[in-house]
Amino acid sequence: MTRLSLRARLTMIYGSLFLVAGLVLLGVTYVLVDQRTVQPFGIALRDVKPVLPAIDGKLTGDQAEQLRLIVNKAQDDARDQTLDSLLTQGGIALGLVSVVAIGFGWLVAGRALQPLHQITGTARRIAGADVAGRGLHERISLSGPGDEVRELADTFDEMLERLDRSFDGQRRFVANASHELRTPLALNRSLIELAVSRPGASEDVRRLGESLLAVNERHERLIDGLLTLADSENELTARSRVDLADVVDHVLDQTVAETAGPAVTRELASATVVGDPVLLERLTTNLVENAVRHNVGAGGWIGVSTELRDGRATLVVSNTGPVVPSYDVETIFEPFRRLNGERAAGGRGFGLGLSIVRAVARAHGGTVTARPREGGGLVVTVGLPPA
Repeated sequence: MTRLSLRARLTMIYGSLFLVAGLVLLGVTYVLVDQRTVQPFGIALRDVKPVLPAIDGKLTGDQAEQLRLIVNKAQDDARDQTLDSLLTQGGIALGLVSVVAIGFGWLVAGRALQPLHQITGTARRIAGADVAGRGLHERISLSGPGDEVRELADTFDEMLERLDRSFDGQRRFVANASHELRTPLALNRSLIELAVSRPGASEDVRRLGESLLAVNERHERLIDGLLTLADSENELTARSRVDLADVVDHVLDQTVAETAGPAVTRELASATVVGDPVLLERLTTNLVENAVRHNVGAGGWIGVSTELRDGRATLVVSNTGPVVPSYDVETIFEPFRRLNGERAAGGRGFGLGLSIVRAVARAHGGTVTARPREGGGLVVTVGLPPA
């Protein structure tokens, strides 16, 4: 059952109160008029003349009684007509005025609720932001008297202020931490490579150095992922026309050609968008690498397609692989999470790939959805606004 809006309910309350007040006023008027008309009315000569004798003189007893009855009847008829007219015309007038009052009540309720609509509009724009935390710079800044609605708007603005500072501080921390951690990792890599490449280095030192370099590389990939994730959640600064088909073609040539992995099928139609080419390339690379990494050992394949579909530039990456429960699909888009809610440990990645994909898509005003493929694997669809 559809509930009435607050404006409609307020209008009904206004109209009901006015109608009740009008009915009470009409009832009180009816009682007062009824009491007033009990007193005798003036009688016209035409009402008395038929019973007057043809000659002058005093009336007989019967004639006087008949005259009294006529006077009483005329008085009763006049009172009944007056009361009926009061009820009929008063009821019609009350109905018309009630309709006008309901119309004015609708306008007054709309004006009274206008500040709430302003608050709702601001909250809806913030909630509809493509990235969490974006749009928190907006404020209601409601003007007017310092009533309860103004107090609500000021409290909402204060909450937005604190949330905005919190999200900005979090993004700055991730970005700064990622940048600061890159320096010691680069220094470690240089020292290890120097120690391994020395002429007198033993075989044990070389094997240890290779292991340390592998660990250092995983840490560098983690830091790069965190930095990309932080950058993709900020406003885009570089925008240009990019054809997703060209990006996918380049990424597949660079990524799949380097591995003897699953077979790749391409169905690349032109799908031009406006965005950051570097981030869009990273989005595509993460999708392709994820499809290669989580695939079957033999007989696996990857399908990549781009097209304009339903007014959106669409990139679809499907692959064979393990069976993915439908209730577990959203888990893979959370940072450092894998299927079944397990935290990533770094052996097969850090669980940042699809998180970066969703963040980049949202930064471009797009969406990312995934669904399990029958027989195992995933079908990931990215939809972006076309150029």
